[in-house]
Order: sequence, then C-alpha cells, then structure tokens
Amino acid sequence: MSSPPARDILLTGGSGQVGTEVIALAPAGLNIVAPGRDQLDLADPDAIAALVASRPWAAVINCAAHTAVDRAETEIVEAWKANALAPAALAQATAKAGVPLIQVSTDYVFDGSKAGFYVETDPVAPVSVYGASKEAGEQAVRTGNPRHVILRTAWVVSPHGANFIKTMLRLAETRPELRVVDDQHGCPTSASDIAQALLAIAQRMIADPRAPVGTYHFVNSGEATWCGFARAIFEIAAEHGRPAPKVEGITTADYPTPARRPANSRLDVAKLAHDYAIAPRPWRTAVEEIVETLLAAQKE
Repeated sequence: MSSPPARDILLTGGSGQVGTEVIALAPAGLNIVAPGRDQLDLADPDAIAALVASRPWAAVINCAAHTAVDRAETEIVEAWKANALAPAALAQATAKAGVPLIQVSTDYVFDGSKAGFYVETDPVAPVSVYGASKEAGEQAVRTGNPRHVILRTAWVVSPHGANFIKTMLRLAETRPELRVVDDQHGCPTSASDIAQALLAIAQRMIADPRAPVGTYHFVNSGEATWCGFARAIFEIAAEHGRPAPKVEGITTADYPTPARRPANSRLDVAKLAHDYAIAPRPWRTAVEEIVETLLAAQKE
C-alpha cells in the first residue's frame, strides 16, 4: 500500500527564527516550500499571486516580517510593505485559491496599558510603526481570507538569528555588570514552540475545512521582565560554568529607544488551548533548552 502524497505548505520567512524551526520540525507528510528573497519578492503582489497559483498548496504560513522595531520608525514604507501589504496580497491570493492562511503577528499591536494578560478581543492600539504595520497585516488577513488563523506571539528567542538570549550571552563574556529594563512585562517564547503550534494549526486546517479560524495568542507560560529574563539566562549559564554578570534593573525611561515598547506584553493563551488543544510549556524550561543548545555549540 503506497503512502499518501506529501502535502505542500508554502512558508514565507523561512530564514527567520520561527521559519527555521518550521522547516526543521515539519513532520513526515508535510513538504515545506520556503522560497528565499531571491525567489520571491514579498513587495511584489503579482509575484505573490503567481506563486500561490503555481500549485495546489495545502496551506500557507506567513512568518515573513520587517521585525527591526527601531529601524521601522524610519523605514516606514519598507515596514508597511512587509508587514501589511504582503499579508494583504497573500490573503487575496489564498482566498482565490481556497487555501488556508496562517499569519504570525505580535504583542506590539497592543499599547501595553492593560493591567493583566491580553486576550484576543482586547482593543488594539499600537504605539510604534512596527506594531501599526503588523496590526494592518492582521486586518488584511482577517478581511481577505475567511479561512485564516492569526497567531500573535511575543519575545521570540531561539538558537538562531539575533535575539535577547544570544545578546545576553555575548555581553556576559566581557561585562561583569549589565543594566536591563525591569518595567516591561512579557512572556519569553521559544521559536521552536511557536513553530510546533503553527504546524499543528496547519495540519488541523488542512484536514478539517471546519477547523476554528480567527485570532489566537501563543506564548510560553509564565511571565517576566527583561531584567528577570536576563537573570534567568545567567543563572542557567552559570550552572554550566559560564559567566553570570550582575544585572541591575532600570526603567524604560533610563533606556530610550526610537520605538516605544508596550509596558505589558503578556498574552493569554486559553483560547488556543480550547480550540486547538495547544498548551505551551513554561518559558523557563524553553529558555534552558535554548541556552544549553547555544553553550554546547560554543564547545564544538
């Protein structure tokens, strides 16, 4: 008896933290096609439409984004092309093809003024170009393709690319003390865990035309400030004989940046657990895994 044919999933942003993990973690039976920037210009709606129409995709996962939050304040057109217009083109093309679209979004669609964890129905109020462009991308997907899932996440870290864990470990090599913001609250989240959630959602949407659609949150469980996050990284590194700088907590005002950050980025994940039975693990467990992977790679 022959095995069923592989189902092709189009993945944009395959070289990013989450995209890299989607490719690595895709189960047998899913063929991830991840065109590079030289193969697909996400600023070209016609190129997007042609690619989506080129074969019978089972699903499309959009991990591509202009994620340089501070640079987006001056690279406004570039940010909106990547974060709003590309999702709009993908929504239009996938709707025409009858293909489900899964869009990765961000906690930065909120202004951070809420006292507790944000739920999906809380009003959005982005305070940066990045957040505004990502929120526009959400609207484009929401209105452009009925068969969509928008997955908001936050504070993404992994062994790949540039992220907070890699920055802290690098600074620890030469700095005995560090000053880190202690009044922004969020949920550190593993890119591999996000990728597993995306793949689970994609498989469900492929198998069941009536699978739940809409906006969801996914972050690792628990919460931290950037200062608390840094201290946890160094505690884990110290267990492996690596330097552990002293970390002093400072305020956001002490560390001005071109883009405003939400003071509260905590996301509630109950809706995703209810609809898709996806329950995230604690962020500390995920971070331990990443730190240990990075430290082991340094020894090789």
